Amino acid sequence: MKKIVYILAAFFIASSLYADDQDASAEAARKASEAFNIAYETNDVEGYFNLYEKNAMIYFYGERWTVSDYYDYWKNNMVGAGGGVEKNATSNMQIKVAPGGNTAIISFYIDNRSRSPEGEINEEKGYETEVWSKVNGEWKIIALHYSLVPWGNSIDDNIEGKLQK
Repeated sequence: MKKIVYILAAFFIASSLYADDQDASAEAARKASEAFNIAYETNDVEGYFNLYEKNAMIYFYGERWTVSDYYDYWKNNMVGAGGGVEKNATSNMQIKVAPGGNTAIISFYIDNRSRSPEGEINEEKGYETEVWSKVNGEWKIIALHYSLVPWGNSIDDNIEGKLQK
């Protein structure tokens, strides 16, 4: 009987440590994602791109991008040319941490407004999935997928509409 109690105690302690590690990893990944999205919203090009792993897989607007091509576009043709992001509000964030706590998948809705270098305003709703991994002890994006949300007038309407179906 004593042996069973020891085994159960060891199991519960190990489970507790695993849950604490998962929670800590989820919180660290959430903070990294928030810093990433703030850097994007404030047009901090270097801060934004420093959170990408150099060979990250990026997909948005129907195309794959390399980090270096995206950086060049953003620095030279957008922010460097006078355009930029004016709003990048995220909502409904969900985080899943892989066993081991070194990889996290984060997804959320985005309400975005940007301004072209010519002054044209673009507003859109999107859904983003980021895959974060610890690279040399730092959380970095290793993959990102962004899709426009084509239905409804607002993200909240879209969520409610989909949930009711």
